[in-house]
Order: sequence, then structure tokens, then C-alpha cells
Amino acid sequence: MVDIEQVDFSYHGEETHGSLHQINIQVKPGECVLLCGKSGCGKTTITKLINGLIPHFNNGDLSGKTIVDDMVVAETPMYRLSEKVGSVFQNPKSQFFNIDSDSELAFGLENNGVAPDIIRQQVDKTVRDLHIEHLLHRDIFSMSGGEKQTLAFASVYSMNPEIYVLDEPSANLDRAATLTLGEKLKHIKAQGKSIIVAEHRLYYLADIIDRAIFIVDGEIVREYSREEFLSLTDEERRRMGLRTLVQKNPPYTLASATGGELTAKNLTVANKKQTVFENISFSISSGEILGVLGPNGAGKTTLMRCLAGLLKERSGEILYHGKPIPLKERNNICYMIMQDVNHQLFGESVWNECELSRDADVTDGGIENTLADFDLLDFKEKHPMALSGGQKQRLAIVTGVVAGKKVLIFDEPTSGLDYDHMCIVSRTLKDLAAQGHIIFVVTHDMEFLEITCNRVIQVGTQYSGKQDA
Repeated sequence: MVDIEQVDFSYHGEETHGSLHQINIQVKPGECVLLCGKSGCGKTTITKLINGLIPHFNNGDLSGKTIVDDMVVAETPMYRLSEKVGSVFQNPKSQFFNIDSDSELAFGLENNGVAPDIIRQQVDKTVRDLHIEHLLHRDIFSMSGGEKQTLAFASVYSMNPEIYVLDEPSANLDRAATLTLGEKLKHIKAQGKSIIVAEHRLYYLADIIDRAIFIVDGEIVREYSREEFLSLTDEERRRMGLRTLVQKNPPYTLASATGGELTAKNLTVANKKQTVFENISFSISSGEILGVLGPNGAGKTTLMRCLAGLLKERSGEILYHGKPIPLKERNNICYMIMQDVNHQLFGESVWNECELSRDADVTDGGIENTLADFDLLDFKEKHPMALSGGQKQRLAIVTGVVAGKKVLIFDEPTSGLDYDHMCIVSRTLKDLAAQGHIIFVVTHDMEFLEITCNRVIQVGTQYSGKQDA
């Protein structure tokens, strides 16, 4: 079904980053193969060999051959490949062609000339199979990151391809949606479909994968059977830079409603007259890291935007040192690292991005040290948009660190990050808290939550914890 033979590849001008060396992979019908390894090791580049983005859209030096369903990828038009291969990209927005969800679900089928009656039947089946009734008749750009990711998978599922190529498909999904994705992948595999998935979040794939291919610096270091992969000790897994292989469900304590430096009292926020959440109260002090939990679309990011002065509350109030703090003043003391970091990277280079954000007290040496901590110093002359997804995420975190604001808000800071970089983010947040910052972290990452956050806020009812005494 998929045969990658002796492939070497390097992007033009990027002879080291993202390059591949002597890649040999075969995937049979009904097989699920995991591509794993640290951020930037070449996982996404391998997916591009299969869906045809290399060589049809991404230029570079390519040797070897990729064959998909008896078609040589380099010699086959993209429209022919798309009839067999369905791709879910790391950033789901990059694959949307419409502004409403219904049209997006039908787009691929329409593009392939499927009859209208069949399109309606297939879209209805997709909605039922994936339980996404709540995503119908929606403006895509009003959706949360997790909802967009679910829609991106659904739009591919509706086309019923023979081969699924998935790049970090769970990165922004809540726990329930991630487990649902796992169940759907089992169903797809049982139908004889081939699945190639590049992932950092591994626990939901434990019962699905047949093999795991471990990649280091563009080379396949080892191929594991499922049994071999799942038998890795925690020490071996961490040494490889891989995330947990078991689902985490850590205990946590809910934040108190009063007593801190920054307090929200009965906060209610609406979007276009529709209430997003209501009567949320919490309190936090310097040195604390507060996790913000809740299902996709519950309003976690909206709550943080309100806190940062980017959105006005309908009712309730936010207090700082016991006094109400208006929108503009909130904006002055808060810095928010967004879920989709492409919205906040404006610099001409990684270094320039840091210069645009840095506090007056942060020296060039301070920027260098922070970039080095996040493995980005070697890319300081590179354009931010040319970075990988994980590298962009780390750069956005660096800009937050050098901004020097009192309140730092991180929206899904570990999305797309490997184990080592997750730990770096955790240590950095703890260091910032120790320096007296107030830190909020919107996350679905229970592995990260367990080692990082002191207490949590719940938006919605998916998660449960014990109330702080």
C-alpha cells in the first residue's frame, strides 16, 4: 500500500533541519504505523512523502522513490493521490477551504465529483460516526482549536480514503475527543485502511499501532513491534524523548474563590449575545501556576482573553490587589501565548521576534540563554514561519518569557511538543513562578498538568477534582 524506498531528502537551504537519510518504510493494508521521535526529527517530512507534498509543493533535493497504491508519488498528479490518501495536518487551519463547517465536510467529496445525494449520505454518516452534531452549522473561525482539529479529521473521514496520514491529530483535543479519535482509528483499521500517524501523545494509540518507527535526526534508528514498544521502561522512553504510554489521570485541587492577588468574581462572558460561560470565580497569587481545564469549546481561551483585557466581560469583575482592574490595565500586566501561535509571530527572524517582545530589562544575553534553553538558538536567523510546528510553539513561549509581564497566560503550551521540551516548558514555568509571576495554563495535557500546576480552574464539567479547603 505504501512503500518508501531508499529516500534521502533535504529542503533547499536547510541541509540539516528536517532532512531525511535512507528512509525505508513499508505499510500494508490494515496496518497502523507510528512515527515517533523528538520535535524536528523528520516525522512531518515523512508524511509529506506519502501525501505528495514532497515533491509537488515542497522543493528540495530528493532521491529514492515513494510508491502509494502502485502509484509513484513523484510522477502522479496530486488529484490522483488525494483519491487514495487523506491527510490531517498539524495545523488544521491550513487545510480548510470554507468558512462554515457543513461546507468543509462536503468539500473533498464535491471536489472529487461525487453525486450530491451520495455527498449528503456520506456527510450524515460522518456526523453520526464521529458524534459531531455540535459542529454542524458553525463558523469555523469561531471554533476552539480542538473543535477545528476534530473537524479537520471529519472532513478527511467523509472522503473514505484508503490511506490516512495524520500529523499530530490529537494535539489540541481534550481527553474525551482524543479517546474518541482512538476508537475511530480502530474502526478505520478494521476496515482494512492503512494509517500512518506522527504523534507525541502516545497513550491513545497503545491498542492501535502495529509498529513504531523511532526517528532521530532524519534517520530511522529502530523499528519496534507494538509489544516491544509498549514494554519500554519509563527510563528508556524518557531517554528517547517520548511521552507517556499510559493515560494519565492525576488528582488535583480546585482553586479557591478568594484570597489571592488576582481574583475573578462571578465572571460571565458572552460572544455575539450568546453566553460562553457564567459565574466563574477563582483567585491566584504570585508564585502559583493555575491549570485551566475543560472540554473543547467550553470557553477556556475566551476566559483567558477576558482576563488579558482582550475581551470585555458581560458581568462580574476582575480584581487586582483587591481593586477592580479595567481592560487596558489588564492588558498592560498580562501576556498571552495563543493556542495558534501563527497569529502572534510577526518578526523577520527568530531573534527579531524576541526583540519585539522583550522587556526593557532583558539583555541580548538573556534572549540568547532563553533561546538556548528551548533549543532555538541555532535558528535565530531563521524566519518564524519557516519553523516546524513544535519550534513555533517553543518560540512563542520564549517571547512570553522575555516579555517580563506580571501575569503570563499559556494556551496549550505543550501542543506538539515531545517529552524533553514538555519538561523544559514545565521547568521554565516553575522558574517564572518562583520569580513572582502569576501563571495560567490552558491545557488538556494531563502528563504536563501533573508535574507543573498547583491548582486548577474548571470550565465545563468534563474533569473532576477535589475542592481546595
